[in-house]
Parts: sequence; C-alpha cells; structure tokens
Amino acid sequence: MVHLRLLATSDLHAHLMPWDYLDDRPAASGLAQLAPLIRRLRAEAPNSLLLDNGDFLQGSPLGDWVEQRPLSAPHPMVLAMNALGYDAGTLGNHEFSHGLPLLLAALASSGFPVVSANLTRRDGPLVPAFTLVDRPVSDSHGKRHPLRIAITGFAPPQTVRWEAMKLGGAIAAADILPSARAVLAQIAALKPDLTIALAHTGIAEAHETAGMENAALPLAALDGIDVLIAGHTHLTFPAQAESLNGKPAVMPGFHGSHLGVIDLTLHQTATGWQVASHEARALPTPEAPDADPALARSARPAHHGTLRAMRRTLAQTTTPLHSHFALVAPNAAQSLVAAAQAAHFRPQLSGELARLPLLSAVAPFRAGGRGGPANYTDIPAGPVLQRHVSALYLHPNTPVLLQVTGAELADWLERAAILFHRVPPQSRDAPLIRADIPGFDFDLIEGLCFTIDLAQPPRFDARGVQIADSRRITGLSHAGAALRPEADFLLVTNSYRAGGGSFPGTARAPVATGTRPIRDILADHIAALGTIAPAPSRNWRFAPMPGTTVLFDTGPNAAAHMAEIAHLRPEPLGLTPQGFLRFRLSP
Repeated sequence: MVHLRLLATSDLHAHLMPWDYLDDRPAASGLAQLAPLIRRLRAEAPNSLLLDNGDFLQGSPLGDWVEQRPLSAPHPMVLAMNALGYDAGTLGNHEFSHGLPLLLAALASSGFPVVSANLTRRDGPLVPAFTLVDRPVSDSHGKRHPLRIAITGFAPPQTVRWEAMKLGGAIAAADILPSARAVLAQIAALKPDLTIALAHTGIAEAHETAGMENAALPLAALDGIDVLIAGHTHLTFPAQAESLNGKPAVMPGFHGSHLGVIDLTLHQTATGWQVASHEARALPTPEAPDADPALARSARPAHHGTLRAMRRTLAQTTTPLHSHFALVAPNAAQSLVAAAQAAHFRPQLSGELARLPLLSAVAPFRAGGRGGPANYTDIPAGPVLQRHVSALYLHPNTPVLLQVTGAELADWLERAAILFHRVPPQSRDAPLIRADIPGFDFDLIEGLCFTIDLAQPPRFDARGVQIADSRRITGLSHAGAALRPEADFLLVTNSYRAGGGSFPGTARAPVATGTRPIRDILADHIAALGTIAPAPSRNWRFAPMPGTTVLFDTGPNAAAHMAEIAHLRPEPLGLTPQGFLRFRLSP
C-alpha cells in the first residue's frame, strides 16, 4: 500500500499576502497565509503533490499593480508558487484578464508545468495538454516504487468570449468534455498509474450539454480520470464524505480561503496501481499563523508597492458611498461609475452618433454573495483613496460603446432582472435574491426609468436564452417619454459584458472601444472633480406588492444606511449564521 497526498489551491486571484487592500486591513486569506499549512501537510506525507487549479494571476490590487510593471519582472504569484514547490497547475479564465503578453511572461518564469487540454492558440499550442510526473514513492514498509502520474487541465469554453476584447481572437477554446475524451485517449496510451484532472469548472448539472461552463460532474464520470480538482465557482467541496461520481474530488474555495487535501491509498495489482480508498477535505486557512516568512520576503516589494498605490488620495466625497442596497434600490456609487463611463466617450462622438442618446450600464461588483458579509463597498464621507476606487470597480475591464435599439435595452434590463426570485403576490418573507446569479449580472442602465415586477417569471436564463414571454420591466421610459423599440441609442458597457454574449445587443461589433481600464477612468474622473457629492439617480423601483414581504441579506454595516431604502419599509431581523444582516422588505 502507498499513501499519496494531493494538496490543491484554486481561484487564488493574485491574493498573495494576508491583506485586504480594499479595506486596508489584515485578512485571513492569501497564499502566504496558507503556506504554513501546505508545508506542514507536505511534511506529514513524504509522497505528495501540490497543484493549482487556475485563476492565480488576476483578481486583486496586487495583481493590478503587477500589470503596470515591466513584463521582464517576475510575477510575485509565480515566485511564491515556485518557492512552495508546486508540481503542476492549469489555466483559469482569468489568467487572460491582463492580456496574453502578461500570461506568457508569467508562464516563462514558472518552475512547474501549466497544462490545458481545451485552451489553445489559434496558430498552435498555448501550453501542453497534459504533463507526466514520474515520482518515486515509498510504501508502508519503506520500499520504493516508481509512480507515473498524468495531469491535465480544463477551463470554461466561455473564456474566449469573456476575454474577447483582451485576446482579439488569439485564443481558441473547445468544450470541456470532448477535449477531455481526446486528451484521455492520448494519456491512456502512455499507461500512467494515476490521472488527475485540474478542472477549473464548477459542480452543477450531471448531464453533458454543449458549451458547459460548470462540467465537473460529467467530467468525473469519464473513464480515465482517477481524481478531480474543481474550482471556478468559489465554493468548497466536499462538505462531508462525498465524491463526484465515485471519484475523489475537492473544491478549495477562493483567495486562499481553503486548501484542498485528498489522501489516497493506492494498492498495487497485477494490472497496476488502483485507488483502494480516499479521503477528501477542504481545510480552512488557519487565522492564527502569520504569513509564511519566505513568501512574505519574496512578496515585500509588490506588497508595499500595492499599499502605496492604494493609499493615494484622489479627491473628497461629502457623502458616503456603499453597495449595501445596490441590489434593491438605486445606488449613488453606481451612478458615479455610470457618469464616469459616459464622460469618457462623450467627447469622442461626432456626426450622427453625437445626436443619439448616450446611456451607461453599470453593476455592483461587491454585493455579498459568495464573497461573504464583508464583500461590500463602504466608503465614508471624507478622502477618496485609490483603494476606494478599486473597491468601486474591481476588474480590469475596459469601456465599450455599443449602438443598440430600444427593444434591446428592454431585454438587457430583463436579463439583469433574473437576479430576483419570482415573488407571488401576498407572499410572506419570500427569498428575494437568487444565489445562483452573481450580483455583477445586475447590470442596470443609467438614463432609463423603469419598474421591476417581481410577480413575473424571468424572461431569460443565465445564458441569455429566452425562456418565457413574460416581462418584469414595465413603464420603461427615456427623457420622460415611453421607450420606442425601434429607437437607436448608444450604450456604454464594459469589455467583459460586450464579449460575454448573454446580454442582448452584444453580438454585433462595438461602435468604439477604450484601452484604459474603467477603474483608471473612474479615478481620473473623481480626481478631476476634486470634491464629489454623488446621489442615486432614483430611476428604478419595484412594482408595488401590497401585503407582500421579502427577505434580503446584506452587510452588517447596512444598518447605518437604512434611510436610503425607507420606501421599502426595512425591518432588521438580525444576523444570519453566515454573518449577513437580514432585512424584511415590503415592495
């Protein structure tokens, strides 16, 4: 018998140090905080592998700081992973968010193989489809055996749509399941003892469908895969002694919140090694230990550079800016972002385009959800720092200008409104927000006025496919007049939304594209004003539902801002077990 321990991280998103740069305070997360646990568990198990499941390069202010440095400088995340002795990794969709040159530079300094079986360059391979790790292992009697381990990887095929503006068609993505069958056939010919799938994909539907984003369940069912590491959806698995279609599997959270651990007992038979038993766990990051000293030293230049950038003062605000109620009422922070986006393109318009109404689409990035009760923007009146701007706009999206019709605007808002559960009239304490729809999909349009009827079923699903003839958006108007379906408008959105394809009007070529991140445009907009006093546009509301109440969870600090939703008659009900503050609302 041989004991083999697999350790896995996923969705680190450039969270290296245990520091929350947006709130400027320590955080119990990050690879350096996780590193002591990694070192201890490896020391306990001489036969071990350390693996990463993708989305390790982008997703934090430190990652954004690195993007501004020369490509010749080693990426601090890769330096840390090299120092910890990672054995292999795969690509996630966000590896491309800072562009292909940065990714290629990071891969060039990697001391471990990075694989992907379904992401390729248009003109050839991007990274190997799989790698073989030949590892001598010791059995329970101390006898050494050669063990050949094949490792392959997968990412959502939507990656090339989500990052289309960054990639310019340079990368191709195939569906996960067909790619897996093809690469597993190649691997089988090399007769490995164990095959591990690094699957940057979530756990959802059990049956294969074309274009699956979250394909972990049918992937685990394929012959030839012995172990599966899942990710992408920022969840943890298993909760108890569970497997995926009988295969050992783990999903280790996000930002270094957890470490995936799979302990395998391998039994040698006449036909090779077999998994005799397994135990999979997602261990939370210990809060007590300080950051790993070696990784902290390595990260010091990037960490301090990020802190200096985040603490820079840009302007003053006379009113607080927050996202606590951004999913249930117009929000001043969103109006500020919308204004900055529109102001960026307005001077560039001329001729017929200048005569079209200019609208701006915005969504909250920090609105709780899987990020937990601290995942809200909360900026007090006073100095506006760079970290505040980064909290308002997390991602490195660039601005895109679309020409759309009134009918497409109506359907855009319908797609945004799938965030809400259907609430039958006279319901008491019905859940309001769907857990399966992220807050950043609540992409509303500044410049239009409308009402959302919660009693109606959603018109679209999350893929943007129409599933009903219903309409939740009513009373839609522009400049005081009913919106004409055939009228033309200009709409500012972001590169992710324009490339994603699930919102109406995003299929055609844009009128114009920007090259600077919206976050930087917002910072310049605020700095130019000097003092800001943003106010919500009051352009939308829920349709009245007498006798109906709904439950809405938000951040604990929301209690200080209840007056902003007085029209919903909020009743605080206390904290949920997860730490959210629950309100009863009366639409």
